[in-house]
Amino acid sequence: MLSFLFIVVLGFGAGILTGIMGVGGGVVMVPMMVLLLGVSQHLAQGISMLVIIPTVMVAILKLRKANLFEYRTALLLAAGSIAGSLLSSNMVQLIDGVVLKRIFGVLVVYSSIRMILPAKAKNESKS
Repeated sequence: MLSFLFIVVLGFGAGILTGIMGVGGGVVMVPMMVLLLGVSQHLAQGISMLVIIPTVMVAILKLRKANLFEYRTALLLAAGSIAGSLLSSNMVQLIDGVVLKRIFGVLVVYSSIRMILPAKAKNESKS
């Protein structure tokens, strides 16, 4: 019973963090599952992908009511994402778990640094 409750609480915490920060659930959930639940990197990424479905459905309903949803952009991104997911879901099975964990970690750290450090203005002249 404790592990069931623990997993639900982790999911709740991940939902709160992703809702507040606007990041994909995988950025929060995959490390939680790997570090706190001892799940393999491959399995954590698969579970994260499955959890996205109901989470996204609820978010779409809420964001649509607040006029924070743009169908055209979402559909175009979805088209590219579907193609990329089909390709990568086959490729990821060929990558060793340790290597996959490192790739994921580098991506999260890089993204974090980019968000923390201020972006340089694009129209800044080079001197």
